[in-house]
Amino acid sequence: MSLIATPRFMHFPDALPLQSGASVRDYTLAYETYGELNADRSNAVLICHALNASHHVAGTYEGQNKSEGWWDNMIGPGKPVDTQRFFVIGVNNLGSCFGSTGPMHVNPDTGRIYGADFPVVTVEDWVNAQARLLDALGIVQLAAVMGGSLGGMQALSWTLQYPQRVRHAVVVASAPNLTAENIAFNEVARRAIVTDPDFHGGHFYQHGVVPKRGLRIARMVGHITYLSDDVMNEKFGRDLRAAVVDSQGRTTDAGDYRYSTQEVEFQIESYLRYQGDKFSEYFDANTYLLITRALDYFDPARHHKGDLSAALAKTQAKFLLVSFSTDWRFSPARSREMVKALLDNQREVSYAEIDAPHGHDAFLLDDPRYLSLVRSYFGRLAQELQA
Repeated sequence: MSLIATPRFMHFPDALPLQSGASVRDYTLAYETYGELNADRSNAVLICHALNASHHVAGTYEGQNKSEGWWDNMIGPGKPVDTQRFFVIGVNNLGSCFGSTGPMHVNPDTGRIYGADFPVVTVEDWVNAQARLLDALGIVQLAAVMGGSLGGMQALSWTLQYPQRVRHAVVVASAPNLTAENIAFNEVARRAIVTDPDFHGGHFYQHGVVPKRGLRIARMVGHITYLSDDVMNEKFGRDLRAAVVDSQGRTTDAGDYRYSTQEVEFQIESYLRYQGDKFSEYFDANTYLLITRALDYFDPARHHKGDLSAALAKTQAKFLLVSFSTDWRFSPARSREMVKALLDNQREVSYAEIDAPHGHDAFLLDDPRYLSLVRSYFGRLAQELQA
């Protein structure tokens, strides 16, 4: 059964106070829903997206076969999160570039495009904005909130900010905060963007340019961290391209070490450049800066002297946590930290550490053990709602 998705937009005139002390007013959130809300409005599942994803979680747009949602293998009729049983909601985060108000939009206070003046947003701010949208939809309590990576951080934050509004939290390939190494990768990517001559201090829109070079490098850095060494070796190894055309139009056999060091010879180089080029065509540079900062700032234990158990004491939800063995960006050890902290508080927790070769990207892929695990968990949740 094919799922046809329809983008929706909800406008909020009232100001949303932000963690920074600033606020955003007259903002819009883009969202999509799948399935039907039941009579007592108890079957809603909120899906939180990661860095470069959006509200388009599942299905395709009518007449657009290539518009498949980013978690379409997970969500839909008969899929692990079954839209014949659950009412699934995807929301594009404030500050993103896929329909919700962000740096590309006009600041109602100045009449000019926000650009670099868009206020800093945090995971907590996104959760508050999502809560307002659920209020407008008449959803008091979620059957579950679910997300991977940065989306998992939002799911965890939901259980802390609105503990009584969440029955279950599914946190996949995530962490309670970023390690110094992760923050360092984000900073290298940000520096690539802000030092691009076309960045213009974040106000590149009025110059009619896009800092594509910086975006390409940022994406290349990020993409390396999403894959495991095993996957890169299996897909590319040290394979050379069959032939290379240099800047003068001359064809040279790959592997000729007299060849210019500025040209692409290895398959992995070609792949990374392709990913970077594609990303620079659709993603906003200021959004990249905002979202990676939100990743860096998230740390619920910060206000509890680094004690994660104390930070998670206010949770009331039941949890499923999933990690992947070769994910070195959000390693299994980070999920185990959350499991321990939840068990310290006597919460009901299920945990799976899946031996998968795909690195961080595994949470998006078709590992049958992973999909079966989520299917079983949501199957039990559906039965719980009927009890």
